[in-house]
Amino acid sequence: MVQASTTALSFEDFIATYPEQGDRYELIEGEVIPVRPRGQHELIAGFLALQFGLQIQQQQQDWVIPTTCVVKPDRPAAGYIPDITVLDWVALETEHLWERASTVIAGSSIRLVVEVVSTNWRDDYTLKLGDYEAMGIPEYWLVDYQALGAQRYIGSPKKPTLTVCSLVQGEYQVALFQGEERVESAVFPHLELTAEQVFRAGRSRL
Repeated sequence: MVQASTTALSFEDFIATYPEQGDRYELIEGEVIPVRPRGQHELIAGFLALQFGLQIQQQQQDWVIPTTCVVKPDRPAAGYIPDITVLDWVALETEHLWERASTVIAGSSIRLVVEVVSTNWRDDYTLKLGDYEAMGIPEYWLVDYQALGAQRYIGSPKKPTLTVCSLVQGEYQVALFQGEERVESAVFPHLELTAEQVFRAGRSRL
């Protein structure tokens, strides 16, 4: 079973020892990091996955949203598990690690990734953003429902912010959405959601 460690680990060793059940882990700069989302975090991710699934049906796209997917950037000691990954079903046929380790290495196999921001927000806003951009992933969402990110990322005063990074000529163009602003997505152009609707999905109904 994978254990959190300060010893640098290769990606190959990481996927070879990854547990089939139980806790989730990511490999960041050779370090195995346990991923333990909170309740609000999971509710937001589940809500968005449902909305994306409905859009996939309406658009009649041959896309799929796996429950767990490892995204391998072009660096030897990194492997991420986004909260949501929208994959091109046909492209998976060329992913040689998919059947063995639920892992994709080509940005062209991915339509969109979502990270619901938590205490490791620096990785989401810097490291992962750079890697997803380098892979050529068309769209990257950061759902910062607790306004944890630095002011340079979400503005001042800090408020819950949904950031959409859209790939344009190989670089991410960044748009911020707050409150009742409608979230604009090139991947799901007919999506009718405001930032507040997404944040509200993680709040208690009691």
